[in-house]
Amino acid sequence: MSGLPVPALWLLGAGCLLLMVFGLSAYLLAQGMDTQRRMQTRMAGVVQPLARPRTLAPVRIARRDTVERQGPARWGPALFGFNPDALGRYRLSWWMVLLLSFALARLGAELVGGLLGSAKMLLLPVLWVVLARSYFGWCEAKLRKQLLSQMPDALGMIVRSVRVGIPVTQAIGAVAVETELPTSAEFSALHQQLLIGVPLEDGLVEMGRRTGVAEYRFFATAVSLQAQTGGGLSDVLENLADVIRRRVALQSRGYALSSEARTSALVLSVMPVLTGGVLWLIDRQYMSVLFDTPRGKSLMGAAALSLGAGVFAMRTIINRTLAG
Repeated sequence: MSGLPVPALWLLGAGCLLLMVFGLSAYLLAQGMDTQRRMQTRMAGVVQPLARPRTLAPVRIARRDTVERQGPARWGPALFGFNPDALGRYRLSWWMVLLLSFALARLGAELVGGLLGSAKMLLLPVLWVVLARSYFGWCEAKLRKQLLSQMPDALGMIVRSVRVGIPVTQAIGAVAVETELPTSAEFSALHQQLLIGVPLEDGLVEMGRRTGVAEYRFFATAVSLQAQTGGGLSDVLENLADVIRRRVALQSRGYALSSEARTSALVLSVMPVLTGGVLWLIDRQYMSVLFDTPRGKSLMGAAALSLGAGVFAMRTIINRTLAG
């Protein structure tokens, strides 16, 4: 090892660090898939014994635009993590996000270029995809959080309407008019489907799939079970609304308790960048060593990789703590 040049040692260390990051990502992904598989198994165990067999299989007609997008037109959006059928939920246009993320990825690749050498061109597409998916994922998570926080009020409105004798379809139309965005948009789309003859169960399942919120799927399951086995729909929805309200309160409490940790992670992430910017403004000649000399570029690349790994680790720990 003593005979290896310094760039080779830096490259070997960076490779080991990347392998550790990819290994941690694979482990977290496997844990998430295992949790989702267990949830689906439990849901199937509850629903299947109560479901009645149907004599005729439902016929589903795929929309023309959906059929046309099955292929290369879906690969790009799926790779960068955005839904082409729901572009309205993102604050920025998809092409603008791709351009900005590419510029930031190019900047990040240049920062670690002194450490990786010619391998930085392999890092550029990875950073591009990661940054784009991070933004789109943040928008999706914020939308799901808003839908979850507004769902108890929407269910309460449906419960009150059903108890006074209003049909469920009209109650859904009232929710589409009276509630705030984004809940009103989702229930409005559901109401439009019901008006053209789509069954209520299928419409609710489609809404749960479109939003990606587990509680919407619980709502669809509750309505489906009530339609097949009978019982009071208002009581079932009231209990579901109470459970969701408690869950939202518990989640808010978790965010409040973790505010100190999240603030510390933000400060630790931003402080090196701010310190470097201040030093650049005070003495550019002192900081230019990091950009003009090969050893300085290697140090800059190592610092950027370590900062990225630290931010990823802190964010993962906080998110898993809140999810647990």
